[in-house]
Amino acid sequence: MRVLKNLLKDKLAMMSLLIIILTIIVGLFAPLFSPHDPNEITMSLRYSSPSFQYLLGNDHLGRCILSRIIYGIRPSVLWVLLILFISVFIGVILGFLAGYFRGKVDIIIMRICDTMLSFPGYVMALAVIGILGVGLENILIAFALIKWAWFARVIRTSVMQYAELDYVKFSKASGIRDLSIICRHIVPVTFSDIAVISSGSIGSMILQISGFSFLGLGIQAPNAEWGMMLNEAREVMFTRPELLLAPGLAIVIVVSAFNFLSDSLQIALDPKLINNKHKHKQISPLSKMKVQEKGVAN
Repeated sequence: MRVLKNLLKDKLAMMSLLIIILTIIVGLFAPLFSPHDPNEITMSLRYSSPSFQYLLGNDHLGRCILSRIIYGIRPSVLWVLLILFISVFIGVILGFLAGYFRGKVDIIIMRICDTMLSFPGYVMALAVIGILGVGLENILIAFALIKWAWFARVIRTSVMQYAELDYVKFSKASGIRDLSIICRHIVPVTFSDIAVISSGSIGSMILQISGFSFLGLGIQAPNAEWGMMLNEAREVMFTRPELLLAPGLAIVIVVSAFNFLSDSLQIALDPKLINNKHKHKQISPLSKMKVQEKGVAN
């Protein structure tokens, strides 16, 4: 309840959350919101200007840009959220095992994470794509194989911090099962950290998906995706720059919404950071981790 009250006081957070919710709803029910078939080719409408029937105009094949923007939410946002959930789930399990049990379990898991994180994210993704081939599915598999290592390492650090608290040690000494201790005492206090790092990673993953599609390595035609729409519009970027505007703004707005919500969520979970936000004198360890994660992803 305290977190909800803090978020409700933040207008930027509420606006960002509203944008995210609307985006997800429109993406899930794309056939209901789309005015036309996104793959319908009408060469007579090639490069047509915006009109009442086609609010954002038509592309080089006469397809409705608005419809393609709506359907592009699915690969650009919804599939990213699914892969993020899978990556976080794997990272949470391994991070808890490494941070709570320590010893050989910690050493083995962390050495695997070190191996995965020793290569830049894009290099690893390109290697996976080179093996499996181009396509959205293969990029998503590459992300799932890469991202879990970062989540596992960050979550391990958080678990190690809370596992040393007195009430956790007392529970161990009392003979309570490790699984019960983790579920009752560790999970609730680490949930905030997991929520923040997860929300902070969505924006970078959306940008990476769009970047690969822009390079032709992601989703293939005729399916709609924001990065691919930018690639298709770059040939007429000087004569018809408005064709770049719609998918570009969609990426900027959604990524910004996730980033703003992540920052607001971190402050809502830890009100002490409010002073840091205004004074810019301190940076929390979790903020440093987010900055480092962006560097690893690049």
